[in-house]
This record gives sequence, C-alpha cells and structure tokens, in this order.
Amino acid sequence: MHPPAIEGNPAQPVIRRLNALRRLSDDGIAALERAIREGMLQHVGPGEDLISEGDAVHGVRILLSGWLCRYKTLEDGRRQIVNFILPGETCDAYAHLLPVMDHSIASLTPVVYAEVKRAQFEALVAHDSSVAEAFWCETLVNNAIQREWAINLGRRLALERVAHLLCEIYERLRPVGLIDGNSCAFPVTQMDLADATGLSVVHLNRTLQDLRSSGLILLRERTLTITDLDVLKSTALFSPNYLHLYRARAASLVSHFRNREPVPFVECSA
Repeated sequence: MHPPAIEGNPAQPVIRRLNALRRLSDDGIAALERAIREGMLQHVGPGEDLISEGDAVHGVRILLSGWLCRYKTLEDGRRQIVNFILPGETCDAYAHLLPVMDHSIASLTPVVYAEVKRAQFEALVAHDSSVAEAFWCETLVNNAIQREWAINLGRRLALERVAHLLCEIYERLRPVGLIDGNSCAFPVTQMDLADATGLSVVHLNRTLQDLRSSGLILLRERTLTITDLDVLKSTALFSPNYLHLYRARAASLVSHFRNREPVPFVECSA
C-alpha cells in the first residue's frame, strides 16, 4: 500500500477541523497554511509507530490523510487502542509541555502528516488567538472523547459500544468533508476495532453481524455505510454533544435550509 497523495491545499483538513470548533480568522488560516507548508511532510506506511510511550516530544504532528491510533500495551503484549486520530486532527498539540509521551501513536493505514517544529507551533499560536483557542478546544474535545470511551468500555453493552464508536467516527469525519452521502472510508481491521472496544475479535465480529442483520450498517471494501443514522444513534445511546461540533452542525443546518424549495405562503382566512 502506498501513502495517499495530498491534492490541493494540504492544510484544508485541519482548517476545516479547527474551524468547526472555533472560528478561525483570515490571518489565522493564512498562518496555519504557512506552518503546514513550511513543516516537514512525512509519509508513513501502515503499522509504524510515529512516537512511542516514553519518548520526548519535540514538535507537533498534524494528520493530513490516513488513520492513526493512540494505544497502550501491557507487558504481555495486549494492546488497548484509546483513540483514533482522523484526518485534520492533531496528534500532540501541547504534548511538548510534558517531559515524555504516556502512550504510543501508530499508523493504521498509509498516512501523510505535517511535522511542525515546537518553536514554529509556539509562534503560530502566539500570532493569532483564534488558532490558539482552536487548538485548545481540540485538546479539550480529546479529553471529552476519552471520558466517553471510558463510559463505552465500562457501561455500554457490546452492541451499544460498537454502534457508538461507528457514530462517533462518522460525526468526526463530517466537518472535514470526508462523508459521502451516508458513507465514509473505514480502513480499520476487526482487530483494531476489537482493541478499541475491549471485545474479543469473535465477539466484535458477531456484534458487527448483528448491526448488519438489523439493517443499520453495511461494511464493504473498507467503506462504512450507515443506512439509518437515527436508529444507529438510538441503539448506541449516542449524543454528539461531547464532540462540541456546534459550528459544523450549524453550518450544515444553514446549508440544508438554503437548499430547500421555498414553502409557498398561504394566507389563512379569518
């Protein structure tokens, strides 16, 4: 598998992602584009660690295409995926403030990411408050995602757990423009999903079959199609509030009403 090519503006995914959390100024967008352009574009194949637990962090990695995961490994080799990192998301915006990484980040697919040096990132967030606030918002949302994943592992049943993860990924890909109708790329393996949901591969497979047979999802050729998003959300007990994508949802709602046919006015008789 070859690393995906980046077409057009490589900063577009992260601009869309951050802009969904906090409105970026024009100056902030220009500075962010410049930082991505001047940073080192890295191409990595699947199954490689970008950084390992215990490593010092010297820069900021911004994912432009492909999927990464955050994970921890026990001494006997068992792995727990604690989050996915999707296009437009930042791996470690403020991790350089800590001495070392407390987890590892690995590629699940071929990926392209921009590595922005620490000094360059600090200059970027100092230059424009909207960019600084957007990166802090993303950090806070990552914390909120971790809380939701803790509930997923500790309280939700297997069917709810897997359905919740699928809903979350769908909603996180939406503001970056990576949803096509009711479908999105879904390049992870069943082992990856099992490690993210705390299920065995056999139990995970059975749960996916239940979601398929209920007519809620299709998984084919590394593509996820959600055939009934509302019912899937209900099954998962899913609320997107913890993702804090209010600006993205508001923009989607405005676009929806702009594209609707006008409703003719009918005057009511007295």
